[in-house]
Order: sequence, then C-alpha cells, then structure tokens
Amino acid sequence: MMRSLNTAASGMIAQQINLDTISNNLANVNTTGFKAQRSQFQDIVYQTLQASGAQGANSITTPSPVQVGLGTRFSTNLQDMAQGAMIATGNPLDLAIQGSGFFKVQMPDGGYAYTRDGSFQTDANGVVVTSDGYHVMPEITIPSGATSLSVNANGVVTCVESGNSTPTQLGTLTLSTFTNPSGLTRLGQNLYQAGAGSGDATDNNPGAGGSGTIAAGFTEGSNVQIVSEMVNMITAQRAYEINSKAITTSDEMLQTVNQLKQ
Repeated sequence: MMRSLNTAASGMIAQQINLDTISNNLANVNTTGFKAQRSQFQDIVYQTLQASGAQGANSITTPSPVQVGLGTRFSTNLQDMAQGAMIATGNPLDLAIQGSGFFKVQMPDGGYAYTRDGSFQTDANGVVVTSDGYHVMPEITIPSGATSLSVNANGVVTCVESGNSTPTQLGTLTLSTFTNPSGLTRLGQNLYQAGAGSGDATDNNPGAGGSGTIAAGFTEGSNVQIVSEMVNMITAQRAYEINSKAITTSDEMLQTVNQLKQ
C-alpha cells in the first residue's frame, strides 16, 4: 500500500480534531470567563531510506539523509489565557478578575476547582455560591436583611445591615494563581482543576502575589475572537480537502498499477 494513503488519512484526522476545537470555541463565544483553545500539531515518525553521511558512489559521503514523512498528529490544545472583555451588569455579586488568577470553589467531594466565572449568587443560607451551587472560598455569608453589599478591588466584602449605618466586613475573597495556568484541566461548568502540569494553587489577596484585582458589578466575557476562528475554520476545511485529494490521487495511482496486469 502506498504510504500516502495513511499519511493523508492522518492529516484528515488531525484537521477533524482541529475543527472540533474551533467549533467549541465558537460555541462558547458568549460563555462567561471562557478561554479559547488553539490546536497544535506534530509530524510523526519518518522512514529513513538513507542515513545522513552515508557513503555513496566513489566513497562520496551524502550531505543529507533521505527520509519520507508518515504524516501528522494532533499534539495539544493550547489555552489562550488572555483577558476577556469586561461586561457591566450592575449586580454587586457579579465579579470580574482584571489580570491573573481564579476564584476558588469547593466541590461536593471536598476538593477544589477554579473558575474565572464570577457571576455569583447566594443560597438559602446566604452563602456566596456559583450558579451551580458550589461554595466560593473563603466562604462568605451575607446576613439576611442586608441593605447594601460591596466588594472592593482587593476582595474585601462589606455590607450594611438593616438598622445599622456602619458597614460590616464579612470577609475577603482570595484569588488562586498557578505557575502554568495553561496546564489546568477543564471540567466543564466553567471550572478548571489543578494538575501536575499546572502546579499547585497559590492563594493570594487580590492585587498581591501576581494576582489581578476584582471589579464588582462586572463579568468577564469570553476571549474568543470570532473573525480569527472563522479564518481558522476555513484553513482547516481547505487542509482537510487537500488531504482527501491526496487519498483520491493515491487511489487512482493504485488503479493504474492494477491495470498494468490486464
């Protein structure tokens, strides 16, 4: 069988995964705090027909090897952690991070996950939670009857309770940073999980330790660039088509060889 059949097939498989990545980016163009992904590829094993420096006719050393590549493979999704647009909501519990860092939330199993989605709410007990009900850490409880709530840039949460004009400090939100945030694993629900590639989380007060600050009354929009994704989609489509053409051409060449026996 001709090498080109498998080689071109590997290109089609890689571009299919590339299109899956692009489609996911476009599907999340309005997802709060979403970070786009970018596909990367690697060439795979080469078949060496002649080694570099091999002796040819008259003991002349060949200056370069003779190698045939056997295709490509999808290697990784790079995460674009660039800042998304700030979207004003006016809700004091909508919090956006300006700069690096993630909000820390506690999962039902007691572990922790991390998110850039700061569209928080309160549960029946007044605890600040995500839209899925996970507790934001450190835990903040807003007393019933609070007439005013504010979160400053450094994460300090205060409120004014009914019958008391003096603001009460409820706690301070922290932001978690990672040595390699691109190494975080996506869990869905706008959540990330730390792993060996990301390093352990470091909890900081907003504005300290390399973390960003908090903007109350805003959410962070998706950083997906629609025009760029459309261009990437067209490029992936053309690459898929040209690889399929290589398969068709290889098949026609094999048919020609088969017809030589007739």
